[in-house]
Amino acid sequence: MTLFSYSRALFISILGFVLICISPYQAMAQGDQSVKTVAALDVPRYLGTWYEIAKFPNWFQKKCVSNTKAVYTAKPDGNLRVLNSCKTASGETSEAEGLARQIGAKDSPKLEVRFAPEWLSFLPWVWGDYWVIDLDPQYQVAAVSDPKREYLWVLSRTPQLDPKVYADLLQRLKQQQFDIQKLELTSQKN
Repeated sequence: MTLFSYSRALFISILGFVLICISPYQAMAQGDQSVKTVAALDVPRYLGTWYEIAKFPNWFQKKCVSNTKAVYTAKPDGNLRVLNSCKTASGETSEAEGLARQIGAKDSPKLEVRFAPEWLSFLPWVWGDYWVIDLDPQYQVAAVSDPKREYLWVLSRTPQLDPKVYADLLQRLKQQQFDIQKLELTSQKN
């Protein structure tokens, strides 16, 4: 094999690898239009404690049986510290600390969250989409998802949510084509 044909084969191999790697991101970008976010997010108002009212079941919260919440605090670099916690079946508190970063403009409702170690942050797949898709004007109730509707969380500033407020939110989520039958209520005990 000549140097030219070796270089050409190497180039084609690298190009093929890059195309395979970016194709899932192109598919996600095409799905972006279907899930609507809120118009803008005032991050300082969003900071603080949010209690999980309901969620789509997922693998990384399997051990959580109650009292799931997230606390968001600002970091000096403009990113957010995320501290998720919940009670396990044994009664222990399980915690996961992560980092959230805003994507786009300063008021963008699209964030990415990473719970993997910082040294892996250069890998795109360690970041998960965190899109605020519903938020009341007082920043008391929120719904968060991703462009593919694989994840969904209903959050509240209080451990309990008024049933009418929850029912109204479910109607808005249905309009966004979420399968609300998949939602699993979260037990918030004192």
